[in-house]
Amino acid sequence: MKRREFLQSTAAGAGLSLLGNLPKNVAAAEKSKVALVRTDDRAKGIQAALKLISFPSPKGKNVLIKPNFNTADPTPGSTHNDTIRQLVQEMKERGATRLAIGDSCGPGNTKSVMEQKGIPALAKELGFEVINFEDLPPEGWVQFNPPGCHWKKGFSVAKPVVDAEYLLWTCCLKTHQYGGVHSLSLKLAVGVTNKSIRNEMHGNATHIRRMIAEIHQGFKPQLIVMDGIEIFVDGGPMSGKRVTAGVIVAGTDRIAIDAVGLAVLKNHGSNEAIMSKKIFEQEQVARAAELGIGIKTPDQIEIVTGDSASRDYAAKLQDILAVG
Repeated sequence: MKRREFLQSTAAGAGLSLLGNLPKNVAAAEKSKVALVRTDDRAKGIQAALKLISFPSPKGKNVLIKPNFNTADPTPGSTHNDTIRQLVQEMKERGATRLAIGDSCGPGNTKSVMEQKGIPALAKELGFEVINFEDLPPEGWVQFNPPGCHWKKGFSVAKPVVDAEYLLWTCCLKTHQYGGVHSLSLKLAVGVTNKSIRNEMHGNATHIRRMIAEIHQGFKPQLIVMDGIEIFVDGGPMSGKRVTAGVIVAGTDRIAIDAVGLAVLKNHGSNEAIMSKKIFEQEQVARAAELGIGIKTPDQIEIVTGDSASRDYAAKLQDILAVG
């Protein structure tokens, strides 16, 4: 299947206006369930986590998987290929019609990063399409300029993401030393923006974290899976102080996922930027909550587990979350 065919088959319609396709995000009134599995096996962990929660079915859908291919550095520097393999299999088993993986890497060249990671070969083996957002034509981007946005001229999002019938969001769990503070599900959104606008964000030390959250007004994933088997508690996003946390986390609420991820970082002893602030005071999280991207308070999170080891670990995270 060609990239153009995938774009056409997933298109929601022509003539998107600046704000016409913004999702109507409303903070969840009920608790957001977040699956947590303690494991050192990504395939088994993902399989177990997806059995613990309810999420929209991909049956009959064209599924776009957005990984963390910022660079080709070893996980958690980038998404592990075992994670990609298992997610593709999970979607196929649940009846997905077509699958694609899409990203725009940075600062490296996307094609080169994907080749270094062996993604083209994996795509051929497993039968999914690869979409390099860097290769999209001008009409392959959707411009957003929502009220109160900290982007001077708004921001552009890859059209395959905006139009995706089913968006599967898969992130790593790590700190970010270049202004983001943490790189979890919210930070993953930078890879769906046009590279030409990223300098504005990275050069804005005051509002970079708010700008990251604002990108999420352009789309909404149906499922989020976070690989926390190995994490960076300092440094990042390419390399850093590595710790084995041994967790797979999954859910449908981006803020809830990030809150649990931040609790993991705190549990393992992270840097000052993480440890000195309450979770919902982190600017990515606070701005996303303000925009109605997901939950607003930590007491709206319910961590669900399926075994005693996961349950004991989750209890520690719930205590950290309770602090705020």
